[in-house]
Amino acid sequence: MNSSFNQKNHPHRRYNPLLDEWILVSPQRANRPWQGQTEKVAEEKLPAHDPNCYLCSGNVRINGNKNPDYQGVFVFENDFGSLMRDDVEFSEERSDFFSLKPERGINRVICFSENHSLTLPEMEVADIKKVVDVWQEQYKDLGFEDYINHVQIFENKGQVMGCSNPHPHGQIWAQSSVPSNVLRTQENLKKYFEKNGASLLEDYVKKELEINERIILDNDDFVALVPFWAVWPYETMIISKRKIASLTEFSEAEKLSLASIIKDLTTKYDNLFEISFPYSAGIHQSPTDGKSHPEWHFHMHFYPPLLRSAEVKKFMVGYEMLAEPQRDITPEQSAEILKNLSTNHYKDK
Repeated sequence: MNSSFNQKNHPHRRYNPLLDEWILVSPQRANRPWQGQTEKVAEEKLPAHDPNCYLCSGNVRINGNKNPDYQGVFVFENDFGSLMRDDVEFSEERSDFFSLKPERGINRVICFSENHSLTLPEMEVADIKKVVDVWQEQYKDLGFEDYINHVQIFENKGQVMGCSNPHPHGQIWAQSSVPSNVLRTQENLKKYFEKNGASLLEDYVKKELEINERIILDNDDFVALVPFWAVWPYETMIISKRKIASLTEFSEAEKLSLASIIKDLTTKYDNLFEISFPYSAGIHQSPTDGKSHPEWHFHMHFYPPLLRSAEVKKFMVGYEMLAEPQRDITPEQSAEILKNLSTNHYKDK
């Protein structure tokens, strides 16, 4: 006898319109929000200034350059960048199996604060707004380079995400090509825009606000939500309510709103397991290739790996590597958990 489908109980696949791919959801493996013990891990208390940290103000970096005695945000070119500015001579040869081409680019590091011990959720909104200001300035500055066609702003937080230094910082990789995932997103945004004459994410946000199942935070200019197609257990997106193609279009009020929702969202993350919550986060926005991109809509992804506690992580292995992404806890369940968490940091209790 066939039973009626229930997305809270039955395995199903969900479509991601940004990447044109599906994910497998298996709620029967975790068909109710997890309410077990919160495990705390021992966290090292960091000093406001670490004489051995190459990102702290006034310290000498590994290559011998000395940081200024900066206050607030500090930007410098990565001493060990993954890209190079050099324009090399190259005769492109294409084949079915052995195609390659040089890639030019610029790598920069953004220190969010001179205070070595802070993370974004522990900073004041006004100070996070200064980070957003610098994101905007760097996007404009790098975008003016004639060979830079994409500017990727991101942050890796926590050792589990490969972050080699706890000092609060992010990175920018600006390059001559539009990267594969961004290009896929652009193609799908464009397909929707040409078909509907509207922004995919603007229409999506309107529907999410109507349903109100996956909304975590909401202010005048942005929403933070768990995407319907989220892969990671507590994956989220921040999306502008207004159709904004890139940081260049942000008003002062919108930059302050973005800073505020980043602080509240990352505070909720820290409060989930009462640890400094690891994640990879990054901004998707219009390329800087000089072309018109009416399809683009600013959004920011957060990909945290933790699943049930500070010591239990989600791994993309086996089926995920060979077939397609899979998750157990549903996006609706993780959204409900995050929504109910306080925006007052657990360290301030």
